[in-house]
Amino acid sequence: MKWLLGLFAGMLIAGSVLADEVAPDALVRDVTTEVLDILRKDKDIQSGNTRKAIELVENKVLPYFNFQRMTAQAVGKSWRQATPAQQKALTDEFKTLLVRTYSNALTAYKTQTVDFKPLRAAPADTEVTVRTEIKQAGSKPITLNYVLEKTGGNWMVVDMVIADISQVISYRDQFRQEVATGGLDGLIKSLEAKNKSAEASVAKK
Repeated sequence: MKWLLGLFAGMLIAGSVLADEVAPDALVRDVTTEVLDILRKDKDIQSGNTRKAIELVENKVLPYFNFQRMTAQAVGKSWRQATPAQQKALTDEFKTLLVRTYSNALTAYKTQTVDFKPLRAAPADTEVTVRTEIKQAGSKPITLNYVLEKTGGNWMVVDMVIADISQVISYRDQFRQEVATGGLDGLIKSLEAKNKSAEASVAKK
């Protein structure tokens, strides 16, 4: 559950309209506050409404995650061997997988708070790490770092590091095994199956 809550917190760094040159740490702090406010007022999400949580994630988060870069890093060397159609399918399925994971965590979020650390970066940096901690009553804080890349004047999330573990890299070993067994198409089918199973579970609720 701790890692799931950490994944959810990673989704809180985006939302609203981004202005050019917004500092990444300010983006994290301001939008996290906004999304937490929505969450704490929405009784449906608090009671476990996954569909509504997905809507919140889609509206406030998706435009500001670089899913293609995240997918390429997760797939690793095999990404360069993929056709454009395979790359699109992998990105779409990986995005769906992450969104559902984060949305499920969103419904579990109740009393955690976020502690924002000072940004350690030079003004000219185009890739930075924003450090935070997720604090939970009765438990040790969870270290959660966001890796952001500046693209076209906006900061985009390209990875999350929870307790010193990169979430993108953590998928890489799993994906490598899938590719070794069934190739890139096998990986795509595996992701499709997981997403369909998750969708069916939501439909039953």
